[in-house]
Amino acid sequence: MTTVFINEQPHPINTIYCVGRSYVEHIHELNNEIPAEPLVFLKPNSSIITGDTLTLPDFSDNVHHETELVLLIGENKQIIAYTVGLDLTARDVQSICKTKGLPWLKAKGFKGACWLGEFKPFIQKQYHLSLAINGEIRQDDSTEKMMYSFEYLVDYLDNLYGIQAGDIIMTGSPKGVGKLERGDGLMVGIDDDRYELSVQ
Repeated sequence: MTTVFINEQPHPINTIYCVGRSYVEHIHELNNEIPAEPLVFLKPNSSIITGDTLTLPDFSDNVHHETELVLLIGENKQIIAYTVGLDLTARDVQSICKTKGLPWLKAKGFKGACWLGEFKPFIQKQYHLSLAINGEIRQDDSTEKMMYSFEYLVDYLDNLYGIQAGDIIMTGSPKGVGKLERGDGLMVGIDDDRYELSVQ
């Protein structure tokens, strides 16, 4: 189980909740329908990576980046920390799964499909997300455009599944998702924090 540290205090990560279709412009760019309620899926804990290298799976020819605000839940179901994360998606595999009505696990939960930055104490505000590939800005947006508030997502997940300390919520991606290639250099950002990553 992955453990993250906030002010030198360990926090083992439990369930990884992922919210899809939470930004209208992203919904439109993938030609999806706006959901009546949050679209939620899970990633296995083993999909988490925190280094500076993304490794693309051999079974997909079309892995997309999705840059997201990630929230960490503490005691009493409070949001205690945040970071930026990448929800890597094998889009070709996902398309087949969607067509056949199958789960998305292979497309969303492969090893290394959940990259996380460094968690910092949560502040109640809007966050700015960005991603550049080889110096070209691909994603550059604010969480202000999210369809759901942070508190609504916590309550929604808790009412259905019983949210616990150590759970994280990947809150969804704004527009600008796209394909990654081996050899790409990424700059992932949240507000003034930047992370330089390579793709192999």
